[in-house]
Amino acid sequence: MKIAFQMDPIGPVNIDADSTFRLAEEAQARGHELFYYTPDHLAYEEGRITARGQDLRVQRVKGDHASLGEMRHVDLDEFDVVWLRQDPPFDMHYITTTHLLERLGPGTQVVNDPFWVRNSPEKLLVLNFPELTPPTAIARDLETLKAFRARHGDVILKPLYGNGGAGIFKLGADDRNLSSLHQMFTGFSREPLIVQKFLPAVTKGDKRIILVDGEAVGAINRVPAEGEVRSNMHVGGRPEKVEMTERDHEICAAIGPILREKGQIFVGIDVIGDWLTEINVTSPTGIQELERFDGINVAGRIWEAIEARQG
Repeated sequence: MKIAFQMDPIGPVNIDADSTFRLAEEAQARGHELFYYTPDHLAYEEGRITARGQDLRVQRVKGDHASLGEMRHVDLDEFDVVWLRQDPPFDMHYITTTHLLERLGPGTQVVNDPFWVRNSPEKLLVLNFPELTPPTAIARDLETLKAFRARHGDVILKPLYGNGGAGIFKLGADDRNLSSLHQMFTGFSREPLIVQKFLPAVTKGDKRIILVDGEAVGAINRVPAEGEVRSNMHVGGRPEKVEMTERDHEICAAIGPILREKGQIFVGIDVIGDWLTEINVTSPTGIQELERFDGINVAGRIWEAIEARQG
């Protein structure tokens, strides 16, 4: 197949951790042709969806992991698969790319399906499953946020469309910073905030479970650094091997059919204790860590799911 990756610049990626690199590596091993472009080079031109990018070959050599051809202009309809793999923020730039990719013809499979990526961002899709999630509120109104904390005590406050652990705050029941944080966030953004009841189990780790076409393939645990409540690996969280629990399987069984129906082939969900906190569909991570811990070819399973949909 001809595969295009829409992603952030490939030069700085960590080849031992980056999931997009691993997907490209596996695609190449399966004999597929690779093409790479950044979101800034995606365009709509008189009815065509185009990109300016380069043919790509990858190798697991640090500092020499990507060989790129000459820059060229392509019609994305010529590709069998286009990967939507740039990292958030989930802003209007990101949303516009989903609108453009959605215009590709039926012969081009976009992974994950851009319509549902746009309509199911990480912290909103979980609202479909209130029985699986901790108490949650989404609001810009300060009084609503204060009332939520009054009901639940310790809470986690974060930007609704944030990522990578940025802007996450734990606020105790008597913490006096809620108003100041609200003023700070609303001063530079028109987006609402999300507040959730704090789950003390996070000190034991935030579990990332990877689902492929709606089926759980395994999990890793991300343990916060000393003195941190954030377990994201971007901010020092430590990955470790972990087994899935009966509750984990219950959560995956509840959400899996919807993910499959919406064309979300590669998804990473976050579970703290017994509670689902996020469903990551925009640019999930964790493939390489899970492969190392469990000895399974997660990237291969993802490509098998894609190839099966090619008919």
